[in-house]
Amino acid sequence: MSSLTHAATQELNPDACYAALLARDARFDGHWFTGVTSTGVYCRPICRVRAPKAANCRFFKHAAAAEAAGFRPCLKCRPELAPRAFSVMEASHSLAAAAREQLEAMAAMATHGGPASMEALAKRLGITSRHLRRIFVDAYGVAPLAYLQTQRLLTAKQLLTDTSLKLTDVAFQAGFGSARAFQEAWQQQYRLAPTQLRKQLGAASARPMTLTYRPPYAVAALLAFLQARAVPGVEDVDLPQARIRRSLRVGGAQGQLEVVFDPNHPRLQLRLSDALWAHTPNVLMRVRRWLDLDADPLPIAERLAALNPIPGLRLPGGLDRFEIAVRAVLGQQVSVAAARTLSQRLVQRFGTPLPAAQTLGDQPAWLFPTPQQLAHAGADAVAACGLPSKRAAAVVGLAQAWPGLLMADSTANDGASDPDAAEHELTQLTGIGPWTAAYIRMRAWPWPDRFLPGDLVLKQQLTTLPQAQPDDWTPYRSYAVLQLWARASGFKEQTP
Repeated sequence: MSSLTHAATQELNPDACYAALLARDARFDGHWFTGVTSTGVYCRPICRVRAPKAANCRFFKHAAAAEAAGFRPCLKCRPELAPRAFSVMEASHSLAAAAREQLEAMAAMATHGGPASMEALAKRLGITSRHLRRIFVDAYGVAPLAYLQTQRLLTAKQLLTDTSLKLTDVAFQAGFGSARAFQEAWQQQYRLAPTQLRKQLGAASARPMTLTYRPPYAVAALLAFLQARAVPGVEDVDLPQARIRRSLRVGGAQGQLEVVFDPNHPRLQLRLSDALWAHTPNVLMRVRRWLDLDADPLPIAERLAALNPIPGLRLPGGLDRFEIAVRAVLGQQVSVAAARTLSQRLVQRFGTPLPAAQTLGDQPAWLFPTPQQLAHAGADAVAACGLPSKRAAAVVGLAQAWPGLLMADSTANDGASDPDAAEHELTQLTGIGPWTAAYIRMRAWPWPDRFLPGDLVLKQQLTTLPQAQPDDWTPYRSYAVLQLWARASGFKEQTP
């Protein structure tokens, strides 16, 4: 075994991993992968194929380490669909984790790699490129560029499997400079042509994309939270169908997406309107953050045990940080229902109707106003939607300041940016106090460890837990907020 692969496997207990593999335990999905020496394939712990002999198994903490050791991804369990194995909290305390998060964002944003990219990444982290490589290899067992290459190839594999995009489009979206560069990298790594994979799998023109998560997941609780705040035309939540349909902008394109939770498996299906297919990796990254698909519910539940928590309650993020921020301001000193009404008026007055060709249903759809649209609207026009003049001025002031704020960087939840500084920036704006700024950070970043200062519901709930203090729930205080809100409303999760 090379020194690179050894670094990625030394912390794993082969006996424990093999036992979980035999049980196909979904709790370990994404935490490690199994390389099977007899087939040359690496799999997720949940793979349904016949279990290999223990002597033929090697265990890797990351897909990149498995590929560096010469294994290729399984076509059955599809390692590219595995939930991520770390959180933004890890990235905030580790340069290596922050670098890994940035590399994944680069892959999702179709940022072409190379030495210059590594230099820029090292500069962003405040270290040298040599130090970046050293700490990354120590943590993950592969060099940063090798990790980025694996992410690009796995992104390409998902696009080849789940879409009918042309090879040139797949190459570009996965971050390769040309179709030729993509095909050469694919052939070298997997020893077959991309077209061969599609021939094996068949056409995918009508196939929705699959995203997975670690169970348990409180689907009904998440849908109820989003439904109570959904702005008609922008976001539609169907509880019986476990479906969310909403509009969004990404990379200059606009359209709708739809997610439907599978009632029988820890996964959901994602559909996109035509214009969004050109930005699939970016959309996938946003959806995973929006629905908190990469959370590991077990350590969260252990930390919040004193709350008798709803199993698998997730932290709802957002697809558009500016939208979350504006709606937080609109919700000041009013009920959730009133804030929703104000948001609807704002959308109908300043938003943009989505063309029918870019919708997924037969209902009219709207795009939430952009910072530019609200910045030029004027406080009086915004106030005409039913807002007090000071709050309308706060909305316009936020829109005018937005392009220069740390919070405006939609890829900045990687540890390289400072969430404390982003929250502090918000409090310097007129009309945005500590609660509003903390709420925006909690959901728009999204940040898993923020307790909301001065929240009356939380204060009341804490009086029923005399021995509990918010600091007891670090680093998952945002999840504690959601548990306490659910507790106050009397919500009880009905689905597994």
